[in-house]
Amino acid sequence: MYQKLTKSILGAVTALALFGGAASAAEWRGWNIHVDGYPNTIAMDKFAELLAEKTGGEITLQMFHGGTLGSQPDAIEQVRLGGLEIGNFNLGPIGPVAPEANVVSLPFIFKDVAHMFRVLEGEGGAAIAAGMTAKGLVPLAWYDAGARSFYTAGKPINAPADVQGLKVRVMNNDLYSGMIAQLGGNPSPMAFAEVYQALKTGVVDGAENNWPSYESTGHFEVAGFYSLSQHLIIPECVCINADVYNGLSDEMKAAVTAAAVESAALQRNLWAEREAASREKVLAAGIKFNEIADKAPFQAAMAPVYESYLAANPDLRPLVELIQATE
Repeated sequence: MYQKLTKSILGAVTALALFGGAASAAEWRGWNIHVDGYPNTIAMDKFAELLAEKTGGEITLQMFHGGTLGSQPDAIEQVRLGGLEIGNFNLGPIGPVAPEANVVSLPFIFKDVAHMFRVLEGEGGAAIAAGMTAKGLVPLAWYDAGARSFYTAGKPINAPADVQGLKVRVMNNDLYSGMIAQLGGNPSPMAFAEVYQALKTGVVDGAENNWPSYESTGHFEVAGFYSLSQHLIIPECVCINADVYNGLSDEMKAAVTAAAVESAALQRNLWAEREAASREKVLAAGIKFNEIADKAPFQAAMAPVYESYLAANPDLRPLVELIQATE
C-alpha cells in the first residue's frame, strides 16, 4: 500500500513539474494526409508512441491518417487555431500562411536533399521556424518528401531548351507555373488525379514529381522518360499549435521535441528505402533515366521568377540569400 501511494504521489509531482502546475494528462489529436504503410504514417504513429513514452503517459496522441479530418489547408488552420494539436504538413501549403515557409518552393533553391536538411538544421531553418511560429505553427522536426523531377512522354530533358514548347502539368502555384514558363514550356495546372489520363492522351507532354509518386500512380507507364532535375525539394514538418507548445514546461517541451526528432530519423530512413524501391521498379520496367549534370542553365533561367517573388516579398531576400550561401 505504501509503495503504491508513494508511486501515485511521485506521478502527480512529475505531472505538476512537467506541465508547470497542471496535473491532468493531455489527449492530443494529430492530422496526416498519407495512407497506411506510407513512411510518414509509420513515423507519425511512432511519434505518438514516443510521446507517451517520453512524457510518462502524461501526453497521448491519437493520429488520424488519410486526411480523414479534412484537407491539408483546412488542417493547417485547425492546428493554427487549436482545433487540432499536431499536424504532419508539407511546407508548400504552409507558404500562403507563413511567407518564410514559401521560400522552399522557389525552384532550384536547394542543391539537393542533403543541402535542404543542412539549411533546415541551421540559421535558415530557424528563420523559417520563426515565421511559422508567428502564425501559430511550431515545427518540431523536419520530414523528407523527396525531390521533384521532370518526366515526359516523348523525350528526355537535359537542358532548358528541351522544355521549349512542352505542356507540363504543375501544381497550382504561381512559382511552379513561372518555372515552366521561364524554361519556354506551357504550364498546365491540374488536379493530381487527372494527370495519368492527361499524359496518356497527350493533353500534357510531361509532369514532375518524386520517384514514389511517379511509380505508385503508374505515370511511368505513360511517360517513360525521367530526367533527374530535382528542381523542387519541399520538406514536410511535424507541427504543433503554438499556444499548446508554449503552455508546456521546459522539460515537457524537450520531451515532445525529442519524440518528434526521433520520429523524423525513422521517417527519413523509411523514405530513402521507399524511394530506392520505386526507382528500382520503374527502371526494371524499362523507363529511360538521365541525370541532369549541369543545373546552372536551369537556375539562371529562374532569375525572373526570383525577382518577381522578391519584389513582392522584399523582407525575404536575406533568407533567400542565406539559403543560397549555405554550403
